[in-house]
Amino acid sequence: MIPSQSANPLVPRESRRTFLKASSAIAVASALPLARSAHAAGNEVVKLALVGCGGRGTAAAVEALRNKAMPNVKLVALADAFEDRVEASYKIIDTQLKDQVDAPPERRFSGLDAYQQALACDADMVLLCGPPGFRPAQFEAAVRAGKHVFMEKPVATDAPGVRRVLAANEEAKKKGLLVAVGHHLRHEVKHKEIVQRIHDGAIGPVMFQRAYFNSTGVWVRNRQPDQTEMQYQVRNWYYFTWLSGDHIVEQHVHDLDVCNWIKQAYPVEAQGAGGRQVRIGADYGEIYDHHTVEFTYADGSKMFSYCRHIPGCWNSFSQHAHGTKGVGEIEGHGQAELRIDGQSPLRWERGPDGHQLEHDDLFAALKAGQPYNEGDYGATSSMTAILGRMATYSGQVIRWDDALASQIDLTPKDLRWDGETLVKPGADGIYACAKPGSTKVI
Repeated sequence: MIPSQSANPLVPRESRRTFLKASSAIAVASALPLARSAHAAGNEVVKLALVGCGGRGTAAAVEALRNKAMPNVKLVALADAFEDRVEASYKIIDTQLKDQVDAPPERRFSGLDAYQQALACDADMVLLCGPPGFRPAQFEAAVRAGKHVFMEKPVATDAPGVRRVLAANEEAKKKGLLVAVGHHLRHEVKHKEIVQRIHDGAIGPVMFQRAYFNSTGVWVRNRQPDQTEMQYQVRNWYYFTWLSGDHIVEQHVHDLDVCNWIKQAYPVEAQGAGGRQVRIGADYGEIYDHHTVEFTYADGSKMFSYCRHIPGCWNSFSQHAHGTKGVGEIEGHGQAELRIDGQSPLRWERGPDGHQLEHDDLFAALKAGQPYNEGDYGATSSMTAILGRMATYSGQVIRWDDALASQIDLTPKDLRWDGETLVKPGADGIYACAKPGSTKVI
């Protein structure tokens, strides 16, 4: 028997009544004044702080500055764990949009606590784009500071982090803060067109879905002689589960989010398999290079999930929904097609990049003084990916409620450059990975 779905996907069974009371803030959000509501008129300058100055953070800052709704936007602060990342990002953004950058050296911060210094600046909105493992603490701090937030996906890498994001998001709603999450596919024309038709019943009830994020992998940053273990892991963050969540969480979360959006639901359990077969060595940390997961929704329908980081194989970034009357297929950065039985296919080109559109939509809401909060489905999607990782790491069937209630916190307690890491390399320099059948995830 498939368990019934809770009122909110992020709340364990025993906490639903408490959550329902707290979530009433959604219903009254439109009656709450937006923080710094003077900006709703679009006349005053909106000041941004960028936290996380890698490639995605730098691009997000450029996209925010170039948004089509509010031209009066300036970048006033940058922060990252590493000074060279701050300076490289500043140079790129300043070269492209010099008139919209006012971030002198005294407002460019580095270190593990650099985000706190950026939040202390006179910024109206913060872009949280660093390693996902830092996201829950940084989001909490941003909400406490009364900042509007754009945060990249995923929003957490473990269940305790998801719960922290959920709680902070409720506070954001109460304060009338805008919260955007970097699921850019939800803003793309082709996705909105095809998902709306699926919701309208074009392909009938969805029986199963397929989701793929198969690629050759990402960058590798070699260990330097003078690095501490903490510095190495933060610099090479993609390959450590506490920082990235593994690639099922860091990248494949895009596909899982689309499938949840199509179903207007979240899985209630998962089982799967995974491991590392090719990307093995001291440079690849502890994560797997492939995951295959069968997710089950409350209505009994399935979502089959595949992600892989192995060169020389078939690659795909796509989502597919199979209904009783047809099929909807979407290439992540390509075309979408809806095939309904007995009818000619409907096709949509990609249109404008969703990375830009998500900022256009966020600033349009700010200008209009409208509530805007993507935090709940951002957390739902992250938890779906974490659920899948729990299934592949353990080799067990994992229930949603049990996964969300997990007390296993992956983050080191001593976050200093010379602090103790929970994960360490072996004598050969290679990090052990999860072992199905013995690794505990709950």
